[in-house]
Order: sequence, then structure tokens, then C-alpha cells
Amino acid sequence: MHTYTKSLKLFFEQHTNPLNAAPMKKYMRDQFEYLGIKSPQVTSLLREFIKSNDLPPFEQLDLISRELWSLSQREFQYIAMNLIEKYEKKLESEFIETLEYLITTKSWWDTVDLLAGHPIGMMFKKYPKVKEKYLKKWRKSENIWLRRTTLLFQLGYKKETDFDLLCEIIKENLGSDEFFINKAIGWALRQYAHTNPTPVKKFVKATKELNSLSRREALKNIGE
Repeated sequence: MHTYTKSLKLFFEQHTNPLNAAPMKKYMRDQFEYLGIKSPQVTSLLREFIKSNDLPPFEQLDLISRELWSLSQREFQYIAMNLIEKYEKKLESEFIETLEYLITTKSWWDTVDLLAGHPIGMMFKKYPKVKEKYLKKWRKSENIWLRRTTLLFQLGYKKETDFDLLCEIIKENLGSDEFFINKAIGWALRQYAHTNPTPVKKFVKATKELNSLSRREALKNIGE
């Protein structure tokens, strides 16, 4: 284990709170263990740690992210994402392989959605060839979290959203009974509706096969 990872692990373990850990685990359907450190405190503790230890070496971000992901307590995955975000503008195209690993390992909405909306959304803008290659791969994947990522990576794009592409990906997922896919479809449509509601209304009206959950989510703020 990298010395930076070891130091981080030891530092955060000193702030374990068993009283918080049990309800946090229950909230996430017993998917993961927790130290019991809530998100605002994770952020402030990480800031304190970085002040004393600096950020990890950029060249070791891949290794350290994967090591943090391998630790049992969920907070360490949140810390990994926080460190990645701090280096977001420097990420090179090869880092997409790390992000793919993180999405498909210990997968749940709390990590997948953040990775999709931030580093992956940014990388797909910055590296068109990466976007082309990985979108093609992920759209066909049996892994629901990779498919959810293809639906959510444009969440922050606003006017730059490729709505035709979003509609194509949605149509590829029609008929799915996966909650996390249908919820993502509705969320992506609702988000774009903040920028341009008319095409969203038209698409929802024209797409009779749209799941009722997706439909409700899409029209939540704009009506029928």
C-alpha cells in the first residue's frame, strides 16, 4: 500500500464513530461498512489532512484511488472521488480506465452518479475519441452501472447537451425493469428540461414505451 494511502487510512480511522456507522450502513441497504463519518466531516477532515500532507502525487493518483477503493469502509471511496475531483482538469485520457474500474467495482448510486457527472462528463468533453470508444462499449454493456453512466454523463452540460444522443441511449434502454436505469432516464430528461423543456415534452409524449417512473421524473418540473 502506498504511504499516502496508509497515512490517510490511519488518519480517518482515528475519527471512527460507531454511533453513526450503523444507521449509515442501514441507509445504504447494508451494502457497505462505514467508519461513521458523515459527508461534511469527510470533506473537512480531508482538507485538514491535505493541509498537512499535500495532495497525493499526480502520477500515483491511479494507484491511490484503486487502493482507497479496495478498503472496506465506504468513506474511503468518497475520499478517492474527492482526490480525483481535485485533479480533474489534469486527468489524461488513459485515466478513463481507472474510472471504468471504479464504476464497476463496489457499484452503487452514491459513487456511480458522482463519477458519471464529474470526471467522466469532463473527460468525454475533453477527449472525443475516448468518448466515442467508451460510449460505444458501455452502451452495449450488461453492467447497469455503465449504462447508467451513459445516461448521466451529460447532467452538467446544459446547453451543450447532445439531446439526440441522449434520446438514442434512452431508446436503447426502453423496456428495462431496472430501477436505476429508469430513474436515470427520468433524471437526465428532467435535468435537460431546466435548459430546454419543449423537446423533453415532445420526446416523452412521443415515446409511449417510456417507463412510468421515467415519465414522472422527466415531467416533474414542467408538467405534461
